[in-house]
Amino acid sequence: AGIINFCANNYLGLSSHPEVIRAAVEALEKFGAGLSSVRFICGTQSIHKDLEEKIARFHQREDAILYASCFDANAGIFEALLTPEDAVLSDELNHASIIDGIRLCKANKYRYKHMDMQDLEAKLKEAQKHRLRLVATDGAFSMDGDIAPLREICQLAQKYDALVFIDECHATGFLGPNGRGTDELLGVMDKVTIINSTLGKALGGAAGGYTTGPKPLIDLLRQRSRPYLFSNSLPPAVVGCASKALDLLMESNAIAQSMAAKTQRFRSKMTAAGFTISGKDHPICPVMLGDARLASVMAEDMLNRGIYVIGFSYPVVPKGKARIRVQISAVHSDEDIDRCVEAFTEVGRKHGAL
Repeated sequence: AGIINFCANNYLGLSSHPEVIRAAVEALEKFGAGLSSVRFICGTQSIHKDLEEKIARFHQREDAILYASCFDANAGIFEALLTPEDAVLSDELNHASIIDGIRLCKANKYRYKHMDMQDLEAKLKEAQKHRLRLVATDGAFSMDGDIAPLREICQLAQKYDALVFIDECHATGFLGPNGRGTDELLGVMDKVTIINSTLGKALGGAAGGYTTGPKPLIDLLRQRSRPYLFSNSLPPAVVGCASKALDLLMESNAIAQSMAAKTQRFRSKMTAAGFTISGKDHPICPVMLGDARLASVMAEDMLNRGIYVIGFSYPVVPKGKARIRVQISAVHSDEDIDRCVEAFTEVGRKHGAL
């Protein structure tokens, strides 16, 4: 019956959607393979401007700026925005790209315990002596599948006069009623200042990232963000497929809404089988095993049963927290999900994980 991929970031299945593929081919034929330039020289075409406008409209923000990846977007924002007079407060389990971006800036750095609002408040109180305060967090954390408490973060930010930044790579396209992300899911779209996200996961799966937020910020990034200034423009084919992916999402929320039932099916069946699944209500479903070797051999046996998953262990996750990270996609059928659970149950019993 072939192999079913349960470890891709292709949350909406759009990387193989015929309309998305057709849009990429049309852009390739009309605009060429690439621009051979950065944006401010000869690397800006109408499709780049159109996609930036579409991203801003999708997120209900004023403007947006494209990058080669969200890693570049995260590397480019903190240094451009923050000075030695400012402070950035970061969740301790933020993605490596956020951590690296913060390292590049000269702001005062505070790290708060993972999703611990008491610790964040204490750090915000301590940071009141600085000119500007920015709270930075993943919207959905990629290793554990848990979702940042944005309501509480935004309340604290308002109380202590701080801005809120979220990385939405594992949320854009499928969290919230219309797939706009964790800020829509939790009802704080008007309270989050800056969103960074990717085109390389749910929105076509190819490459690319972006920042969206207030127009003065985007104008600043176009002048001072080094990854934007010194990286080639996104290839037209990538722009074309991402643009079509956004069109499909804004035309209908059916694909985004289908994710909740599929995610619940997998999580409930795996829990009933006796597995511990980290996170909550997110298509990232980490099957917690603890032992690195167990995660590795179970993943190998799963592949022998036609299910492609990968074991995660130190240093990607903390020691003693090894897991197999399953990721549910809109293209997974109920039968695919049931087949995956059956394989996990067989392999888990074989290796003493159940």
